[in-house]
Amino acid sequence: MGHLDHATFGWLTPALSYVMACTGAALGLRCTVRALGATGRSRRNWLVTAASAIGTGIWTMHFVAMLGFGVNGTDIRYDVPLTLLSLVVAMLVVCGGVFAVGHSRDRTRALLLGGLTTGLGVASMHYLGMAAVRLHGQVRYDPPLVALSVLIAVVAATAALWAALNIKSPLAVTGASLIMGAAVSSMHYTGMFAVSVHVTPSGGSLPGATAMQFIFPLAVGLGSYLFLTSAFVALSPTTGEREASASAQRPVESSAH
Repeated sequence: MGHLDHATFGWLTPALSYVMACTGAALGLRCTVRALGATGRSRRNWLVTAASAIGTGIWTMHFVAMLGFGVNGTDIRYDVPLTLLSLVVAMLVVCGGVFAVGHSRDRTRALLLGGLTTGLGVASMHYLGMAAVRLHGQVRYDPPLVALSVLIAVVAATAALWAALNIKSPLAVTGASLIMGAAVSSMHYTGMFAVSVHVTPSGGSLPGATAMQFIFPLAVGLGSYLFLTSAFVALSPTTGEREASASAQRPVESSAH
């Protein structure tokens, strides 16, 4: 049995992965608030941005945390196509959940269905990412802990969608994002504690890319996307600000005539 280390760099990877999850959640919530105040193409664009932010945040959280994952007695590689597929799954399922909530008239039903679908999708992303791991040995899972991680994912996704519908103020969004980041991190590490590895020593080379060759550059790129998009959203005027600006200009235009 190989000894698993979930934090080979100490607290750096857990802390950084939590920051990524919180950033994606905060950006997604702010974009959803903007979407609910918009119509037509503008609403669609805000919802797409919200889904990409939350999906990117969850995926980046997972693989930043995986940078700290190690197993004694074997190297670790990652299957590139499966890893990229896990990113696509994260984006698509979150997009489905966000659009269900953003466009449905029966929001309670949309919230429950969207939360279930998105939660199962997030769990699928996690275990697809784990299926991409290549090492000298056999990976096994503890079924009760796997089930618990899936339950946490569904609850976290439902809470995230509820927050998107009901939380408007920046301070409340910040608080909700911190809670959502903790929930996503809890889901990840619960799933990781379900893992055990039976190492089979081998001198052969493993297929795939190392974390530093593939995961690290991709995580840095997606993390940069999150922070740049956050700056754009923070600087762009809200619907209320645009309406206030328009109403302030009307008297000036009237007096000019």
